[in-house]
Order: sequence, then structure tokens, then C-alpha cells
Amino acid sequence: MVETLELVVITGMSGAGKTVAMQSFEDMGYFCVDNMPPSLLPKFWELIKESGKVTKICLVIDLRSRAFFDEILSVIPNLDNTSFVTTKILFLEASNDKLVSRYKETRRSHPLSKGGGLMSGITAEREALKEIKSRAQKIIDTTEMTPRELRQEIMTEYNRDEEELFTVNVMSFGFKYGLPIDADIVMDVRFLPNPYYIDALRPKTGLDQDVYDYVMKQPETEQFYRKFIQLLWVCLPGYKKEGKSGVVIAIGCTGGKHRSIALTERIGHELMDNGYRVKITHRDHERRLKEAALRGE
Repeated sequence: MVETLELVVITGMSGAGKTVAMQSFEDMGYFCVDNMPPSLLPKFWELIKESGKVTKICLVIDLRSRAFFDEILSVIPNLDNTSFVTTKILFLEASNDKLVSRYKETRRSHPLSKGGGLMSGITAEREALKEIKSRAQKIIDTTEMTPRELRQEIMTEYNRDEEELFTVNVMSFGFKYGLPIDADIVMDVRFLPNPYYIDALRPKTGLDQDVYDYVMKQPETEQFYRKFIQLLWVCLPGYKKEGKSGVVIAIGCTGGKHRSIALTERIGHELMDNGYRVKITHRDHERRLKEAALRGE
């Protein structure tokens, strides 16, 4: 039995925030497609049905291609008449003055201006969108909205998941392999006593209890840990408030084997205990295991 597919069509005035809206739906787990030619939609639906894995799709359409836009208007009613798809249209609006201001900030030309000036393009677009606007289940006026406020409005309206979307990825890494480019917060713990210089601990990792205990019993570790956790209690709510869907916290030592792994485990589990959705990863652990195997260790 095919599960019902939820389709959200995002459309509206150019410059009203469709890109922010699409990114918000991506963060909610929607499969997003920007300006797919309507002629490809039947084949697209068939692929979705066959896979059975995608249940939420967001389709962004605008007037960059008038032929595509006119065709999608005829496709949507057909979708509504199926038991397979439930369709919702989200229309984004903004005042003429605000749209002009946004276009001037980005120095872009309006897709419908055709050399006739910015306002002529906005007027033509507003007229062309009248029909689909009248059929929209949700209209959001972004004139006085910041991107964060638009994102929050969309999350409130469309997020049906009970789980909190915000995710904290706590990652260990080794500086010898380079900084993780996707990290939001990076902490260098190479100042802590290194288990590498203890013969019995050298071949082990921070996932082993004796290495973990060695790292944690150091006075410097406890002092650092308490101050860093207090910093996170300030930072993480701020990231959520600003609309981020997640944060990557990277803890690094020399090789990403002992100190960083131990602290990543402790930090990650404390965040879990305080209600955060947490993913704990050790970027260079597998790399170290492969290197050790090649050396015959």
C-alpha cells in the first residue's frame, strides 16, 4: 500500500522569500525541488511511488519560465484528485516598496522586467500570480519579516514532527588531519595531559574506560569541562533562537584518538541528559584504526 504523499507548493512574488522557505522545508525533512519542469512531474511521481521512501515533497515554482508556471497550474488540480497526493500551496507576498528595496540590495533584475524597469516587472508578476494566490491554503506576507521570522512561521505551520528539529553534532577530530570545515564551535584540548605518553594507554582510545578515566581525572580537564559546558548553556539556546537547525561542536586533540574522544563522549552525553537531540561522531577514529591495521598493530 502506497503511503500518502504530502506535497507543498511554494510560490509567490520574486524576492518575497522563497529560498528561505525552501531551506526551512529541507530542515523539516522535505525532499525539495526548485522549478522542476511540469512535464517531468508524471515521471517524478512514478519514481516516488516506486521508491516508497519519500513522503514529504516541497516544489518551488515561480515565473522564471512562464510556460512552466502555466503548466503547473493545470497539473495541481489533477494531483488533488488522487488519493496518493495531498497538496498545499504556500504563497509568499510582500509590498511593492519592500520588493524594490530587496532587489536593489541584491542588484538583481526582475525576471519579468524585460528592460521595462523593476516596478513594471513586479506589477506584471503580481497580475500573473492572482489565480494561484486565490487557491493558496496559506499566504505569508514577509514585508516586515526577517528571514528568521519567516522560518519560524513556516516551522510553526508545517512541522508535524513531535521531535525537536534542533540537533547538536559533537565531533572529535585530530588536528594532524585538518580542521572540520563544517564546525560551528571548535575547541582545542591539546593543552590537557596526553595519554599517548602512557605506554599502557597509547594503543587505546578515549572510548576505552581507562583512557577516559585518565583524561577526566586531570584537574585541568575538570576545570575546562565545567567552563565549556556553561558556555554551551548560553550558546545553544541562542543558535536555536536564530533559527539554526543544528550546531556542530568539534573537539580536537593532536591525533583525534584520546583526549578529544573522551571529552566528546562526556559532552555529548551531558547534552543528551539535558534534553538535546545529540549525534556523537569521532571523525578520525576509523582513520586511526586503518592506519594501525596497516602497521600490523
